[in-house]
Amino acid sequence: MTWEIRVGDCRAILPTLPEASVDAVVTDPPYGLGFMGVRWDTFANERRERKARGRFDHVGGNHNPTSSADAARTRRVEAKRYGRWCRAWARECLRVLKPGGHLVAFGGTRTYHRLACAIEDAGFEIRDQIGWLYGSGFPKSLDVSKAIDKAAGAEREVVGKRPAIPGVAFEQSAPYATGRREIEITAPATAAARQWAGWGTALKPAHEPICLARKPLVGTVAENVLRYGTGAINVDACRVAVPAGDRTEYGVNGDEQSEPGWSGGLGRVAYERSALGRWPANVVHDGSDEVLAIFPVEAGAFAPVRGTEPSRPAKHTYGEFRRGGGAFHADAGSAARFFYCAKADRDERGAGNAHPTVKPVALMLWLVRLVTPPGGLVLDPFAGSGSTGIAALRAGFRCLLIEREPAYAEIARRRIVGDAPLLHGVGA
Repeated sequence: MTWEIRVGDCRAILPTLPEASVDAVVTDPPYGLGFMGVRWDTFANERRERKARGRFDHVGGNHNPTSSADAARTRRVEAKRYGRWCRAWARECLRVLKPGGHLVAFGGTRTYHRLACAIEDAGFEIRDQIGWLYGSGFPKSLDVSKAIDKAAGAEREVVGKRPAIPGVAFEQSAPYATGRREIEITAPATAAARQWAGWGTALKPAHEPICLARKPLVGTVAENVLRYGTGAINVDACRVAVPAGDRTEYGVNGDEQSEPGWSGGLGRVAYERSALGRWPANVVHDGSDEVLAIFPVEAGAFAPVRGTEPSRPAKHTYGEFRRGGGAFHADAGSAARFFYCAKADRDERGAGNAHPTVKPVALMLWLVRLVTPPGGLVLDPFAGSGSTGIAALRAGFRCLLIEREPAYAEIARRRIVGDAPLLHGVGA
């Protein structure tokens, strides 16, 4: 078997797989947010219809409950249910993984703690959290000023318009603004609305946490790797490219694996980095201006940066900040020292791919390479439209995909078949 897609609930399919038969699990499960009450972001087979305003029947969706205490109680109940659901499939993933096999799972910022705890409670060792930073998120926030005017029955004056991004909801009172070219800008109508103009209820999302966990080893890492081929991560396959001659200051021993920065007050040692590239970090970025602007501009590696208050000690940052060319921005700025991967665009999705949370193949390729041994079998119990499968096959691995929704499973199959010219000659 080079690749296979099985349609059904992973909780029913995973128990049919042999124990210790999988080398890595890389997946993007539902986050349990229930955003807008849509079915794809839920964790149950069924989804209750959206209730009347003020009722809160899913995690994180209602920005304007009539009873905040009731909403908080319901959030906790639903979040616990989500955690139990995650623990159920994580236990089966633990069983089918070989000792030392890694699990990589995306999570939502509001429910990641439930996901990580469930994975740990299932028997995994949490190894790290990878942060995927991007600039294309949009805020799902209630406009408090508009809500006040609406409650007062006051009509707001339209004072202008702004462009609308197709598929993005700018106002909580309306569904997605699909096909709308402009959004009306209105002025507060009441004194109370004017007082609270500019206030909302949510931040703009700009990152997704990714849980990196490992099944317990049998013996030491060396013993486990030699026996099962699992237990370690492929550092060299996931390094970040650097220009020739680039130098960076690390600890006094010049060891690339040592902690960067000052070491024991003994000074710094500059050394030539490996031609293979920089050590992979637990941060991935999309190369957008918004993300690149997060990283400070400094004149040289570990140049001191004073805190915002004089009493705070100086901090140290990576190198000069400057955008360059190439997939990794020529490694000329601090953000470029992390793996670069843009969000999936329309071309990558392909025609007819209606899945709402398509992950970029380049990101999944980096992740499967990180945790899968040569020729290994990658399992994705929440395959969606198949990005993990495409990435695994491009890297020369085998893959087993499980997807509950037949329509998405068919999209995944078409994407894999269509990607065949890039799959090193492998097929179903």
